[in-house]
Amino acid sequence: MRRRLLAAALALPVLSAAGVASAATPPLIAGASDLQFALTEIAARFRETTGEEVRLSLGSSGNITRQIEQGAPVELFLSADEAFVFRLTEGGHLRDRGALYGVGRIVLLAPPASPVDAMRGMESIRAGLDAGRIRRFAIANPEHAPYGRAARQALEASGLWDRMQPHLVLGENVSQAAQFALAGGSQGGIVAYSLVLAPAMQGRGTFALLPDSLHAPLRQRMALTRRAGPIAERFFAFVQAAPAREIMRRYGFTMPGE
Repeated sequence: MRRRLLAAALALPVLSAAGVASAATPPLIAGASDLQFALTEIAARFRETTGEEVRLSLGSSGNITRQIEQGAPVELFLSADEAFVFRLTEGGHLRDRGALYGVGRIVLLAPPASPVDAMRGMESIRAGLDAGRIRRFAIANPEHAPYGRAARQALEASGLWDRMQPHLVLGENVSQAAQFALAGGSQGGIVAYSLVLAPAMQGRGTFALLPDSLHAPLRQRMALTRRAGPIAERFFAFVQAAPAREIMRRYGFTMPGE
């Protein structure tokens, strides 16, 4: 698959650990940054359907996990890696282990005039390295971003990780990595499929799915925290309902049970 992309500015708010929101304040929903566009649409559909508002804060799943452990006033966490939900559950921060809400994919993304041909996948990266034509290549930080870890696994499985490391530009999360991949001087990157499918991203660059055999499954799980209120509970249920599932499919996620 090959499409045109437009780089979008993705402002990701940082969670605050200061106090619990008042009853009049919409609940804070923390989500992985690959949900930048999908979750925004789901929240808008939720508002249209129920008349209720939620606040969204997006970032790397590892960083959000640490913020919840430190007391951030999150009521629902949608992680890009279910292991973070399990960790928070074991630490007593969540009600339970929640629910799987989708399985993600990664893509090779290349800006115009890049020596990387997205359609050729990892072999094109290898050829670019052999020719000395890859100087900057973006992924999310694999230390705390699940999509960065998947990118690293794909490079390792292809025998390219060691050669690529001197050229890597690490995004704090996968949304930032997508920006870096399309920035001037970059030859591309490995980012979330859900981001490149967004209408706001049409118009600049090309991408192609990478085989899911190159990395561990991106099983994305959500769970309510112990401070969750009724609106967060209803939003949790809404994400599992047909309208939200249709939005998630449109952004390239495989739905549970499919």
